[in-house]
Amino acid sequence: MKKMIIKVLWTGCPKCKLLYTTVEDAAKKLKLEYEIIKIEDMQEIAKYDVMAMPALIIDDMLVLAWWSPEPDEMLDILEDISSHEGHECCGGDCESGGWCCGWCNH
Repeated sequence: MKKMIIKVLWTGCPKCKLLYTTVEDAAKKLKLEYEIIKIEDMQEIAKYDVMAMPALIIDDMLVLAWWSPEPDEMLDILEDISSHEGHECCGGDCESGGWCCGWCNH
């Protein structure tokens, strides 16, 4: 499994801090090989074309914006993404409940 690059785009608000903690805890719990990067610079954030913070970017794909999932939801998100490594995204919903991991191949 390749190293997952996780970026949290944030302004330092409570939701941003919660997302950072939630994604880091989930990655540790799943024993993923990962690097987590906090991006606070507004010019850098603008490159991702995201208007709502916090936002979560994994391996250069926008995964979510404006909310912080519950810990169990974050575990599901990271499990889905890590299990679909190397696949192209079709842009559709995953068969596992409607959430698209971005790397699914229907």
